[in-house]
Amino acid sequence: MVNDRPEWTNEPDLASRRAGGSVVWANDELFAERENLIKPAKPEFQPWSFGHKGQVYDGWETRRRREQGADQAIVRLGLPGVVSGVVVDTAFFTGNYPPFASVEAVAVDGYPSPAELSELDWTTIVPRSPLTGDSENFFAVSSSRRWTHARLTIYPDGGVARFRVHGSPVADPRLLDLGSLDLAALEHGARVTGASNMFYSSPSNLISPGFAAVMGEGWETARRRDEDNDWVVVALAGTGVPRLAELDTSHFKGNAPGWASLSASVDGESWFEVLPRTRLQPDTRHRFPLAQTREVAHLRLDIYPDGGMARLRLYGGLTEQGRKELTARFQAAQE
Repeated sequence: MVNDRPEWTNEPDLASRRAGGSVVWANDELFAERENLIKPAKPEFQPWSFGHKGQVYDGWETRRRREQGADQAIVRLGLPGVVSGVVVDTAFFTGNYPPFASVEAVAVDGYPSPAELSELDWTTIVPRSPLTGDSENFFAVSSSRRWTHARLTIYPDGGVARFRVHGSPVADPRLLDLGSLDLAALEHGARVTGASNMFYSSPSNLISPGFAAVMGEGWETARRRDEDNDWVVVALAGTGVPRLAELDTSHFKGNAPGWASLSASVDGESWFEVLPRTRLQPDTRHRFPLAQTREVAHLRLDIYPDGGMARLRLYGGLTEQGRKELTARFQAAQE
């Protein structure tokens, strides 16, 4: 099957509820609640689901406008970062989707209220553009700025099932203990740079915030029919010294890997062992103190022979070089 989705849709959804995102305000949600916009699951439709206000939609739907204007919703990104593209998904909205939409973004410190957000100067990252009903509408974004909030405007009204904001998380070093953190965390700026297989789910799930609630929130490969094994490589948030590794197979019972190993690198080319091939148990959080005290910038997880992993964590401290790397990434995204 040919995948014609833009490549940037493989990047994390910064707005997802799973990543801590929130729809903090909408001017109208009479037919369907604004919170549906950032649900991680694909939208669904049940033709028999009617409520007191009509068909119950798995999305955000406003009333029909009888005056000039447009409808808006503001999303606080769970993972502030540089946006590569947005998806305005109008799935199942056919005669009631908005014909046009635009997206703006803003970067702000702290935790402003909706009223305070409305007073800020927002930057347009997607100009007013036509939408197609019952479709994923893709819009690439060229901005290199770090954003904390996104505002979706629909013209003049209607329904949107999902709003995805794909991009690269950029951590604020002022909010981190750089001497003790998860070096492999997506929210700290780590990213997956390669994987042998992503048949069932994205390997970026491995380094996502929080615990996996179900099997589908982890990384699972297809069943191997050869003598090889599956693997994933992570560029860490910065150069650091790891002290503890966590390999979590929660929810993977009949399909957990039998064994796993960890290796690391400074330059991404020369690898050394961090955790030797070790037996794993299904549906278990495994924690391994690491005797290795060398600096690392890249981590490779090998699973044998295949299977699923919920989370991968690598706890330690950033070196002086690592602190500079993380801080420089943040400062570059402010300009």
